[in-house]
Amino acid sequence: MFIAYKYRLYPTQEQSVLLNKHLGSVRFLYNLALETKQMVYSGNKTNLSRFDLQAQLIDLKKECEWLKEVNSQSLQCALLNLDNAYTKFFKGLTSFPKFKKKSNKQSFQCPQSVTLCSKGLSLPKFKEPIKIILHRKFFGKIKTVTISKTPTNKYFASILVDTARIIPEKKTINNSIGIDLGIKSFVVTSNGDKIDNPKYLRNSTERLKILSRRLSKKQKESNNRNKARLQVAKIHEKVSNQRRDFLHKISDVITKQYDTICIENLQINNMLKNHKLARAISDCGWSIFTSFLEYKAEWRGVNIVRIGTFDPSTKLCSVCGSINNELTLADREWTCSDCGTILDRDINAAVNILNFGFKKSGVERSVEHLELPTLVGTMKDEKIIT
Repeated sequence: MFIAYKYRLYPTQEQSVLLNKHLGSVRFLYNLALETKQMVYSGNKTNLSRFDLQAQLIDLKKECEWLKEVNSQSLQCALLNLDNAYTKFFKGLTSFPKFKKKSNKQSFQCPQSVTLCSKGLSLPKFKEPIKIILHRKFFGKIKTVTISKTPTNKYFASILVDTARIIPEKKTINNSIGIDLGIKSFVVTSNGDKIDNPKYLRNSTERLKILSRRLSKKQKESNNRNKARLQVAKIHEKVSNQRRDFLHKISDVITKQYDTICIENLQINNMLKNHKLARAISDCGWSIFTSFLEYKAEWRGVNIVRIGTFDPSTKLCSVCGSINNELTLADREWTCSDCGTILDRDINAAVNILNFGFKKSGVERSVEHLELPTLVGTMKDEKIIT
């Protein structure tokens, strides 16, 4: 079993410069390779593989000698990531690959020659180990280390470890639960329990408006603008940390208590097209929560059952099975016209999700678990500035 552990890094000033060189070089090569692939396909209808691009790295390093200062395997990983992004796009899993920005979160990978000692984390091309805070221990073989830098100028190391543990078999269905995700109440269970949505982004909106207004008035590329940008980034980082901490705790409790979890397969991208609810839906983090549920359930042998998007979980009476087509979003409680039962909208949906999940018992879910342009030629023609 592979598990990733994330730790905070505290590099020296010299190490920070070399880390930034790695981040900039990887970003430069990714953007250059993406543009090269686009030019080749538009002009010759040919798709360059990552091996074709890797063969051109030798000529590119002769043209850009500063690329020799960074780990060559990190550069190769950038081409591998681009190739994976194309593969996911053609499978319909993600959108078309985009160019990387310096202002966003940056990262590079070190797949080999990484060791962890008492002095810190040793990486290729670094003379001294980088200070690392090991707030929790791990056991296993290090496979890959991903170094990332946040917009708030913090460095982290995500260590992928092969723990040699075997993934447990799925448990028998004895203790199951249905979960309905919402905005007012984040989680509503078929047992009738409700967990309120903390709404971290909404609570920080007023402060964000003030800081964003100050940022918009600063002169571009000035030190004051960088300071203002850092203040905005810190608020966003705090909100993100609060949300992920909340989602980790909720998903951990649910996967420990139940052996079967039934959830709805939400089309979140389509729901975000509702401009009145887009911010509130984004603040919930439903997609992150379901991904946390899935990988923790896999660790513990818990069954995850997804019901269809168009199953009438909300409008269907969980007692008699009649459908209320006149139900609106404003109706939080409604009375069934056939059996007269007074139903709570969210609890009724959670019960129906559990019932739909039982209908799928015995069926395991599918895991959705002319001369061609070269890198050097593209760089000379376009004069890419990173």
